[in-house]
Amino acid sequence: MNNYHSGHFAEVLALIFLFFKGYIPLRRNYVTGRGTHAGEVDLIVRKGKTIVFVEVKKRRSQEQAAYAIQAKQQERIRRAAEGFIARAPQYQNFDIRFDMVLVSRSFKFRHITNAF
Repeated sequence: MNNYHSGHFAEVLALIFLFFKGYIPLRRNYVTGRGTHAGEVDLIVRKGKTIVFVEVKKRRSQEQAAYAIQAKQQERIRRAAEGFIARAPQYQNFDIRFDMVLVSRSFKFRHITNAF
């Protein structure tokens, strides 16, 4: 399995993982805008009155996955969050949070809340 397919598979498994933790899926691979200033986020889920924007990273180890989420990528996720909330007025009074799901090569998961 190449990296692209492995990454998408990890996203699907992360969504299932979060579902069993009580999160309701809203969107997957959400993109707002085009070009270098586009906003992009892997998963958007809801739990109670909180909308959570989740970045999923799969690497050999969870430590390597954590270091793979750089400031530039965090900014793209923030732009996606702004675009999503602007287009979904029913969520404008919800709390917003940014999480990470780190996936190791052996498909072990670690959910980090309020990651950035």
